[in-house]
Amino acid sequence: MRQLTMIQAVQEAMRMALESDERVMVLGEDVGRNGGVFRATEGLQARFGEHRVVDTPLAESAIVGTAIGLAVAGMRPIAEIQFLGFIYEAMEQIAGQAARVRFRSSGQYTVPMVIRAPFGGGVRTPELHSDSLEALFVHTPGVKVVMPSNPRDAKGLLLAAVRDPDPVLYLEPLKLYRAFRADVPEDWYEVPIGQAGVVVEGDDVTLIGWGPTVPVAVKAAEAARERWGYSCEVIDLRTLAPMDTAALVASVEKTGRAVVVHEAVQTGGVGAEVAARIAEGAFLSLEAPVARVTGYDTPYPPPAVEDAWLPGVDRVVEAVRRTVTF
Repeated sequence: MRQLTMIQAVQEAMRMALESDERVMVLGEDVGRNGGVFRATEGLQARFGEHRVVDTPLAESAIVGTAIGLAVAGMRPIAEIQFLGFIYEAMEQIAGQAARVRFRSSGQYTVPMVIRAPFGGGVRTPELHSDSLEALFVHTPGVKVVMPSNPRDAKGLLLAAVRDPDPVLYLEPLKLYRAFRADVPEDWYEVPIGQAGVVVEGDDVTLIGWGPTVPVAVKAAEAARERWGYSCEVIDLRTLAPMDTAALVASVEKTGRAVVVHEAVQTGGVGAEVAARIAEGAFLSLEAPVARVTGYDTPYPPPAVEDAWLPGVDRVVEAVRRTVTF
């Protein structure tokens, strides 16, 4: 089986979607001739034409608003926002329009569209390029939110998102675009939206991450085993909305402890929702409070200090130690 980077897996998924369904189209800033700022759409306009891979003006509200109209009219657009931190300009279109069409029309209309947006820290970007804003959309009923952590899931989740009848926000971790290669099947396959994955099995504590924090959690699990012999289970949430509560509860019922890891700021973050669902579903199994290792409650910092701001392996390992010895 071939090995691909995450950016190659994303590109392959879009190519396959464009080939399989004439209703699929790609639109966004520089997605055509330039192939996207990260080359995720490289070669697609040359292959499918400028009417299916469309360069747009620098206007996020126009990109998403146009995609909504296309989706309601029967197309299946994939809209790219160059960085998630730019998505504030399209909040009205996403939260006020796309998320509500099915509800407003009593199911007569749906919005089968995908919004792709890279995000995340550790790559020394300017302001507004690394912000993790997933909680804004998890709090928006009607929008599905997915976030891959590896190339295989990147392809499968994107193909599932294209086929989904509802708007899907597909978030791509910048740091993982070319961080490593992994086996990716050549055929069409889908990773079910709403289904978490067990990355590492363990018995003493559950580490829960998504996107860029999954590799951090895996490294922390290895370090905790080497230092103290702790057996850590690592859960990749993969989909934040709808959330796989059953997988969280099943793991914590087994281990009795949980540490949640995410890059976004702590207050109001998705980690709080994960902790609440664990408390509701596995309270009698808990042997320690659910711990959170997150970004700090500040704007994303400048490059010189971002490594201290991000939840790194050492911070996660220390949270594991505190939780197991509680």
